[in-house]
Amino acid sequence: MNPAWALLRLASPQLPIGGYSYSQGLEMAVENGRVHDPDSARRWISDQLLLNLARFEAPLLLAHCMAAFEENWSGLLQRCEEHRASRETRELHQESRQMGYSLQQLLYGLPELDATARAFLAQRPEPHLALGWALAARAWQISPQDALAAWLWSWLENQLAVLMKTLPLGQQAAQRLTSELLPLLQQAQQNATTINTEHYGSAAFGLSLACMAHERQYSRLFRS
Repeated sequence: MNPAWALLRLASPQLPIGGYSYSQGLEMAVENGRVHDPDSARRWISDQLLLNLARFEAPLLLAHCMAAFEENWSGLLQRCEEHRASRETRELHQESRQMGYSLQQLLYGLPELDATARAFLAQRPEPHLALGWALAARAWQISPQDALAAWLWSWLENQLAVLMKTLPLGQQAAQRLTSELLPLLQQAQQNATTINTEHYGSAAFGLSLACMAHERQYSRLFRS
């Protein structure tokens, strides 16, 4: 079977986990004027990619995928605890928990998930997104690196979808922005792959503040 099918399946916005419901603070950045046109949107997404995702979120997700791929269940459990402790705001915690729960329900119904992984998942009362993503990659025989690429692509695609709903940004403008951001997406993947474990970490204060403000935003399209 063509391995591209599994990769496209994992990265697809049709994956029923509700990723389109969240903006990760971007809606608030639009509301307060920090993001107001394609140039400011590119700066916001670029900063999130290189200063946050590439330094912490992406390498942590890759570590989940590596542990699941290698059947290192104790290591995977440790990564799960690190991920849970790293959610700075209620909004980010609820997003990861809701999407993780949806992935858990999806995985339970899939014949591809092996018994060992199924048992590990059943022992997690509140699985988060990174765990579900890693076990889905294992079930569909997707390499950890490809699983990371799919996650980065789905993140970028969702951010662009948020912009098209909150800014006067059309589909062609979004595609131009995609062309400008793809090299940074590649750089984020490379940085996440080469960073040492002891150097994981970021200080995305702007993102945290935007997410906290979004929890209290009166009129909004996206969940918190």
